[in-house]
Amino acid sequence: MRSTVTIVFNSRQSIERSVDVQPDDQASQAARDWFDATWTRLGCEPLRPSGKVLLLDKILGVADALGYASLSQDEASAAELATQVALALEKPRITVDLPGSAVGF
Repeated sequence: MRSTVTIVFNSRQSIERSVDVQPDDQASQAARDWFDATWTRLGCEPLRPSGKVLLLDKILGVADALGYASLSQDEASAAELATQVALALEKPRITVDLPGSAVGF
């Protein structure tokens, strides 16, 4: 499946990557595990006052922690993030909107 992932940092900065992935249950679970590990490694904080962290929160947190500067200069990191997002959500078009705190597909 071809998936296009757009990460919007602000009105002037966004990154878009198209990746080819073969989603299945094992690949989706591996992507979720990647987000769990990366969330912890980057020291991301819960977005909700309850402290509950959903997969979409982890996607937002990891994208924000990696930041525009890093992802725009490091193609491998940008491609890895896009691949993990595509595998975790299994959608052909995904937008990670950091200012709006939303992930749409």
